[in-house]
Amino acid sequence: MNTSSAPQMIEYANKSLDFTPHDTKWIPGTATLAACGVSPSGKGVLSIHELCRDGTKELFHDLSFRSSGIKCASFGASRLGDGHIALGSYDGSLSICDVNVAHGDQNKSELFCVKAHEGIINAVDGVGGTTCSYGAPELVTGGRDGCVKVWDQRTTKAVVEINPDKTSSARDCWTVAFGDSYNDEERSILAGFDNGDVKLFDLRTSKIVWETNVENGVTSVQFDRQDIQKNKVVVTTLESQLRCYDMRTQHPTDGFAFTSERAHRSTVWLSKFLPQNRDIFLTGGGNGGLNIYKYHYPKNRVGKHGQDGAAVGIAGSVELLNSRVISTQPVTSFDWSPDRQGLCCLSSMDQTLRVLVVTKLENLIL
Repeated sequence: MNTSSAPQMIEYANKSLDFTPHDTKWIPGTATLAACGVSPSGKGVLSIHELCRDGTKELFHDLSFRSSGIKCASFGASRLGDGHIALGSYDGSLSICDVNVAHGDQNKSELFCVKAHEGIINAVDGVGGTTCSYGAPELVTGGRDGCVKVWDQRTTKAVVEINPDKTSSARDCWTVAFGDSYNDEERSILAGFDNGDVKLFDLRTSKIVWETNVENGVTSVQFDRQDIQKNKVVVTTLESQLRCYDMRTQHPTDGFAFTSERAHRSTVWLSKFLPQNRDIFLTGGGNGGLNIYKYHYPKNRVGKHGQDGAAVGIAGSVELLNSRVISTQPVTSFDWSPDRQGLCCLSSMDQTLRVLVVTKLENLIL
């Protein structure tokens, strides 16, 4: 792509933090964002910031919002305007808090709390809220104990549990994601583990329908959209690897077709699809850089297997549109604004919160 028409990443604001940030999320329907992490004393921190003409204005800041550090967060199960944030903590507790009430009285902000895992909760994702209107609002968590659990806030027991065969050989679940929720019955979970395993679990049939190993620890998985039939998935790993899978056609033995790329010359810590265009996604690396990619579909997405003649998927290609190093330390979290195309927030290990504007994304629709 001609660099004159490529997306440009422009820093709008940055703010130094007095805690280690692990996750940042836009509050849907607002110009505010939430940052969470761990304080020097080991407490869970929640900080809320609002965009303003001169950068950001801090609305709420509590260095001891939770009794232990906060590792992950999600607004995925929150209805528009509710502001209910799900928090996964170091001590294995899963809680849901109302960020609107937190401004006034922290003690009244907690709506739900349960001991979800033995050990840290590495990842949480939500569905049924603002981004996906099908099915009940649910949360999925993945923990150091190797378990993947689905939660409904109307009950304190997990509605689905995917447990390792043996506790002694349990592998850390590093990342989880909801997808394939295109009606009120269908819903799937994708989970990635520290040994490179990737597993796709169908919640309707309660079965693992596909699993593979990508050779390195899986740092991030994401469907391009939650509310459509599974279409494509990006998987990022240690050792500079990312894979983009075509999820429309599954071969009985070869599974799903994929294309792979090397990125950042370091660990690829995260990937996020642009909400307004599912063919655009961004990755964050251990070198403190951001890469923007576009996925190109092949002319034919389905072919015939050379040996058994069964239908097999054909992967497309990935084009690097632009890249920029924005920090000297790894990028730990990133989130696109669901309301404004190109607006995004991120945090990095240099304890800095940044707001960026990515321009010229409207030129990539075709």
